[in-house]
Amino acid sequence: MKRILLIEDDRTLSHGILLTLRNDRIEVKQAFDLHSARELARKGIFDLFILDINLPDGSGLDYLQELRSSLNTPVILLTANDMETDIVAGLELGADDYVTKPFSLAVLRARINNQLRRTEQPVSGLVVMDDFRFDFEHMEFRKKGQLIELSKTEQKLLRLLVMNQGITLSRADLIDRIWTDGAEYVDENALSVTIKRLRDKLESIPSRPEYIRTVYGIGYTWKAGEA
Repeated sequence: MKRILLIEDDRTLSHGILLTLRNDRIEVKQAFDLHSARELARKGIFDLFILDINLPDGSGLDYLQELRSSLNTPVILLTANDMETDIVAGLELGADDYVTKPFSLAVLRARINNQLRRTEQPVSGLVVMDDFRFDFEHMEFRKKGQLIELSKTEQKLLRLLVMNQGITLSRADLIDRIWTDGAEYVDENALSVTIKRLRDKLESIPSRPEYIRTVYGIGYTWKAGEA
């Protein structure tokens, strides 16, 4: 399931977008200001951001700059006018598309679907950091040159953590993303067991801080060890 964070202070418009997009393949989370958007983004993983430029507690362009400092997730800007300066500034800051209000919901949906299709295209799966070399494309994982055997579930967990380095991923999000076989219920203990097994395989380096860090009451984050 694709997850979208919709950041729009006009509640009527936000509700209209929500009804237009919501189906069994897309989940939409709503934020009506930057504060709630930051909280939702901190706790969850999203495949697309729809971001209004003018928000009650700040500029969407400033938040776009924050997002681009750590994420490559597609962003579609919503702007109340067609001023060239807004459009240029948004694109230069890393926006993937923009829609000028008033707009057709059908057009917005088409542009959203286009961005979501892009996220399904394969990207480079090679990550090299500290003593690790993770090749997700070829499912080859090494620590200090030595192969590490990981199960499919451990690979999914590792990729989510590493690709979102520094971001706290909630337990609920991790469970939803890892166990995608349609099971109605997954015991939360399954995630705890997978975390422990992955830690045992990765974190046997003395005098280094842990890589998979627990954020109590929320979930987990990947933090590369210090030299």
